[in-house]
Amino acid sequence: MAKPKVIAVANQKGGVGKSTTVFNLGAGLAAQGKRVLLLDVDPQGDLTKMLGQRKPHEIPITLATVMNDVVKGIARDGHPEIMHHNEGFDYIPGNRALSSLEVSLVNEMSRETVLKRYLAAVKKDYDYVLLDCRPSLGMLVINCLAAADYVLIPVQADYLAAEDMGELVNTVANVRGQINPRLKIGGVFLTMANGTKFRQEVAHSVHAKYGRSVPVLDVSIPSTVRLAEISTVDKSIFRHEPRGKAAEAYLSLVKEVSKLGETQRSRFVDAAR
Repeated sequence: MAKPKVIAVANQKGGVGKSTTVFNLGAGLAAQGKRVLLLDVDPQGDLTKMLGQRKPHEIPITLATVMNDVVKGIARDGHPEIMHHNEGFDYIPGNRALSSLEVSLVNEMSRETVLKRYLAAVKKDYDYVLLDCRPSLGMLVINCLAAADYVLIPVQADYLAAEDMGELVNTVANVRGQINPRLKIGGVFLTMANGTKFRQEVAHSVHAKYGRSVPVLDVSIPSTVRLAEISTVDKSIFRHEPRGKAAEAYLSLVKEVSKLGETQRSRFVDAAR
């Protein structure tokens, strides 16, 4: 059995399409026969809502519950926190209890690796584990980076993209150097992108700023009405508009992710280089 790949989708800036990406990437990988687990590591619970759980704050057992169990050394029977989605993947919901957990982690030993220790017990059953990070660089995000093999960075297509990425790239490098030496940036890709010339200019600005340390993927996720609608229709873009431009773009991202650590190993350089 191949080693599972843990992939964090992160950007400290909100509104760049992290949850949308995790949903569609998970659905796309599952459609190819991969065993996939999604984790909502954002107290807002946006991914959880997209997956049909409209009241995430009322769910009794969530990611915060099991991470708190790790901190307290509590062992549960089975994994009641894991839910199944009708598009073929599993997920663990998140809600505002994660905010309280994040505050409490400050005083805990090995606080950066709580999520990693939890995943050690469940990831063996999956090919891919996708982490939807909150828009910050706090302890929850550090936990995601400590547990991940790769980071995918969705960047809204605007001229400030390169500047906004700097702090995250530095954080990835620091986590790699101090906590998780296997962590790599799998790629940056543009979201909410319209207009070929503009996309090229933004991609060029990212290249110019970071050189070879951050691979920029050819994938650009367009801004479409159908893509915006998936947050309310409980369907991935592959079911909501399977022949649209957004589905085509996310299928390209699925293909890129499938290559991580394999046929295109040389393209994905680490953030510390």
